[in-house]
Amino acid sequence: MSHNFGSLVFTPAVQALQERYGSRRQYARVEGSGPSPARLGPQESEFIGERDTFYVATLGSTGWPYVQHRGGPKGFLKVIGETTIAFADFRGNKQYISTGNLMTDNRVALILVDYPRQLRLKILGRVEIFEGEQAREWIEKVRDPEYKALTERVYVIRIEAFDWNCQQHIVPRYTAEEIREAVAPAENRIRELEQENVKLREKLLQLSRKNGNL
Repeated sequence: MSHNFGSLVFTPAVQALQERYGSRRQYARVEGSGPSPARLGPQESEFIGERDTFYVATLGSTGWPYVQHRGGPKGFLKVIGETTIAFADFRGNKQYISTGNLMTDNRVALILVDYPRQLRLKILGRVEIFEGEQAREWIEKVRDPEYKALTERVYVIRIEAFDWNCQQHIVPRYTAEEIREAVAPAENRIRELEQENVKLREKLLQLSRKNGNL
């Protein structure tokens, strides 16, 4: 947990609940360990670069939060620096709820989940949106030439805090690619055994013919 994560989310009401259920002392130690900028380390950068999906929460002017799924090719959420991440906003259903919300409140919360390893990373930050000519430079930084979706704008997120969340209750799930990678050794071994079986049958047939059994 970055030191300022608690200062952003542990409101008096949250602290009261932590006190009631016995976790306040633990979290107070983290908060009291001194101010520290929320800088991504190698572990966070690698984790972010491996994701092909995440969830993003924004707050509308009505006061209602809105959570949206974002997906793309692996690594479409780019680590630009120790305190900055960015991603291309691909054209979707044209509701523009997240984008509209961010025009009145630029705060954003992301949650990234690695289901096979049961890991999740929460990120808090502030978003700057780039469109049109202003987005040209950023599009070059976040684009994936192999992914043909239309990029309408770029979200640039200045990270204020992050936290590695508890692994409990994450049910392991696997993508088709991950399943293929997992079963590939077994499939390769099956092919090898099938080839060996064909060769053994041929040898057996040759021996049978040689001995006059056929």
